[in-house]
Amino acid sequence: MVELTTVEPFFADKQERVREILERYPEGGRRSAIMPLLWEVQRAERHIGEARLHEIAEILGLHATEVKGVMSFYSTYHEHPVGRYHLQVCSTLSCSLVGSDEMVDFLTEELGIVNGETDAEGRFSLQRVECLGSCGTGPVIQVNDTYYERVTRSRCKALIDALRRDEVPEPWRERGGDNEGADKAAPLGRTAAGAGAEG
Repeated sequence: MVELTTVEPFFADKQERVREILERYPEGGRRSAIMPLLWEVQRAERHIGEARLHEIAEILGLHATEVKGVMSFYSTYHEHPVGRYHLQVCSTLSCSLVGSDEMVDFLTEELGIVNGETDAEGRFSLQRVECLGSCGTGPVIQVNDTYYERVTRSRCKALIDALRRDEVPEPWRERGGDNEGADKAAPLGRTAAGAGAEG
């Protein structure tokens, strides 16, 4: 006899949280709660499986395809589990011009995975994304919810080494006007003056 496994509903013991989310929206605007409900699942389980889509649809009185349509539009949400450290590299023009493509190449070589993959340990996953909203401080890498700005090859290596030790460095905030350490904030493979190569 084949035993079917059942999935415990995610929100079964989180009714207070569901109520809190639903109360943010008017009665006729419940579909607006799709994103915060998806985020609750994503944050806890590192992906959103089919059963969770159906559960959210049932809570909101929608079809699962409507929930999946919202989910599939945003790179924030994942259908399959991502690594404990999900590395997202901005690949829009601003970041590309200052070295994000080289950063992806470096991460691919360093971690042995390509865009969209998770390593065998489940520690790292890599994803190229469209615009992380930090155009003036590229190249930018987001590790889970933490931003690291003006990432150079050596800084990227230091970041990966720290994550391998399960140490998450403080965010690197390098907003315009920051003149301190201009060399360390230079794009991948370049010095602040635009000449030479960085190690």
